[in-house]
Amino acid sequence: MKNMNLQQHIVKDIELALKEDVGSGDISALLIDENKLLRTQLLVREEAILCGTAWFEQAFKQCDEGIHLDWQAQDGDRVSAESVVCRISGPARAILTAERTALNFLQTLSGTATTTRYYVDKISQTKCRILDTRKTIPHLRLAQKYAVTCGGGLNHRIGLFDAYLIKENHLAACGSIRQAVERGRALHSDKLLEVEVETLEQLQQALEANVDRALIDNFSLEEMKQAVKMTSNQIQLEASGNITDESLFNIANTGVDFISIGALTKHVRAIDFSLRFL
Repeated sequence: MKNMNLQQHIVKDIELALKEDVGSGDISALLIDENKLLRTQLLVREEAILCGTAWFEQAFKQCDEGIHLDWQAQDGDRVSAESVVCRISGPARAILTAERTALNFLQTLSGTATTTRYYVDKISQTKCRILDTRKTIPHLRLAQKYAVTCGGGLNHRIGLFDAYLIKENHLAACGSIRQAVERGRALHSDKLLEVEVETLEQLQQALEANVDRALIDNFSLEEMKQAVKMTSNQIQLEASGNITDESLFNIANTGVDFISIGALTKHVRAIDFSLRFL
């Protein structure tokens, strides 16, 4: 994420969204006098972690540079229900045209940030950290992964190019964990190298192959504790599979370094925002 120009992606995200939404023109906005100005305020209807302000602002900017936004909170802030998040003023036509596109990004990204913070808070008394996955909405990966960081989580990897995650089918094709690791180190020695293991025996093989991290998939709590003891901080351990609200803290408390949760970006529940005209 830090090596990519997020602002360029924000501009492109909004360009594509407005092209889809506005098309050849907003015919409803033509009902309004072209010289009419509006003052509006953005309300959040529920407690949330705010995220997506840059996308929200870019939607209005691309519709009319003369629209002014006065933010009352920043990305990553916890906002309370019924509070004013932003005040907006400018040409009425442009504000109405940009409204839905802007809200779509803000509600979705705030939803991801809020869900992430929920999980992060549940294990805050442990050393474990929450990771995201590649289970994202197509074409919105950087936006959603940014939202995860606003919620206090960490990005696992952006795509297939910036870290290894050697899974069951890779191992079957390569022949063994050792062979896969040796090949990976030879090709890209600077990349984080993680291997998915399904048994303690495979974990021992990964440890002997000197991987950076092992993904312990669907291990029981007792097996996780054994895995922590076996590796003794020599490599990082990431737990994954069937993570629930009830099991989250117990898993974090075993001593694993990370818990990866696809639901952060896959099961998105939008936050309720409302734009009110004054």
